[in-house]
Amino acid sequence: IGGCLQCFSRRGVKFETGMHFIGSADKGQTLSRLMNYLGIGMDVRLSRLDTTGYDLVALQGETFRFANGREPFIEEMAARFPAEKDNIVRYYDLIQTIAQASSLHSLRYAESDMSVNTEYQLRSIDDVLNSLFKDELLRRVLVGNLPLYAAEKGKTPFSSHAFIMDFYNQSAFRVVGGSDAIASSLAKTLSVSGGRVLTRHRATKIHCNDIRATGVETEDGTFFPADVVIAGIHPVRVMELVDSKLIRPAFRSRIQTIPNTVSGFSVYLHFKPDTVPYMNANYYVYRGDTPWGCEAYTPETWPKGYLYMHLCHSEKPVFAESGVVLSYMTADEVSRWSDTRVGRRGEDYETFKRLKAERLLNELEKDFPHLRECIAGYYTATPLTYRDYTGTQDGSMYGVVKDISKGAACRIPHKTKVPNLLLTGQNINSHGMLGVLVGSIVTCSELLGAERIYHQIVEANR
Repeated sequence: IGGCLQCFSRRGVKFETGMHFIGSADKGQTLSRLMNYLGIGMDVRLSRLDTTGYDLVALQGETFRFANGREPFIEEMAARFPAEKDNIVRYYDLIQTIAQASSLHSLRYAESDMSVNTEYQLRSIDDVLNSLFKDELLRRVLVGNLPLYAAEKGKTPFSSHAFIMDFYNQSAFRVVGGSDAIASSLAKTLSVSGGRVLTRHRATKIHCNDIRATGVETEDGTFFPADVVIAGIHPVRVMELVDSKLIRPAFRSRIQTIPNTVSGFSVYLHFKPDTVPYMNANYYVYRGDTPWGCEAYTPETWPKGYLYMHLCHSEKPVFAESGVVLSYMTADEVSRWSDTRVGRRGEDYETFKRLKAERLLNELEKDFPHLRECIAGYYTATPLTYRDYTGTQDGSMYGVVKDISKGAACRIPHKTKVPNLLLTGQNINSHGMLGVLVGSIVTCSELLGAERIYHQIVEANR
């Protein structure tokens, strides 16, 4: 259960598949309040990332640090770019303004600034950064964590960047023992509330009559009648399950043609005991002079960059047991195996993965010499792996693309023309733990009303 919260174990060592760290989880901060509301705050143990540099960006021979908190972030950046200090202050305050302007992200009911929201949903990241800073290197450093949201130059709205930066600048944590602890705790909350979580019940059809959805059929022929159906899967998958005249062909076509964010290639590293010091930060490396455009590569130029992280397997670990190195990969690279299943893709696919893994490890070892000597084994995942374990289109990391040039054409509404069929998940609002929870509030507001949900969140945190 849990989509990208899923973990897996090999030879007694655990690996995270998608969500490797969270932000805004200090007491009183947005995610902490939502976790308390959902009853998972007590079950999930968190390990704080290095407050002086939770994200490290290696670019043009230097390493830059993203620090938690307004003053530390500003001072750290200004130490390297002193001429831009006033602009760094303006940038940080703008990030906060945008996040606070959203009543959803700030959890302040009926308090939002639509003009701020609209402006920065329509301006690209690079456009706003160009207007704020003269120093080109600084502009590139500030987008050093692009793999967290797969932004594209000239396309991705600045608001996406602002929400991500505000989320992690407040605080940053790993989940002790792996991200699946969040999914397990939430399943317990649902069970206590009278719900059931069913795995290995693949949904094959959403039944509808002439006016509404009536329930869901699963692969074994079981029918689950329902007053309301909420789908958290990719909207393309939803359209495949719904055979109703209420869904117009034009809407189906639009959903099918919305581009998706790039996928990734992951190498999961199993370290020999007590050989690799635990790295309490996330490390982003770029071989060129910019983080932009790493998704546009050739066989010769891949990988243009990578993200390297460790799993926090225990409280205050000294050495890492496992880690992951991740780089962009397009679905086209594995399209010849698209009709195959996990574990049955053939020897040529295994060879493809092995060659890619070795190439990525060669890049990693340039920055971490002799790391190979510490690796007991490794495992790999391609866009097909992401597709088959999460159900997202083409193994996309973050669902549909947000593109300012396409406007509303790239937006997925939470309501459908089937009045009791609602959508949620990373494609409705945004990806990541906070983005998905915020989208869930939007969806559930159709049933409970937003004011009631906000009141419940407040009460849960008293």
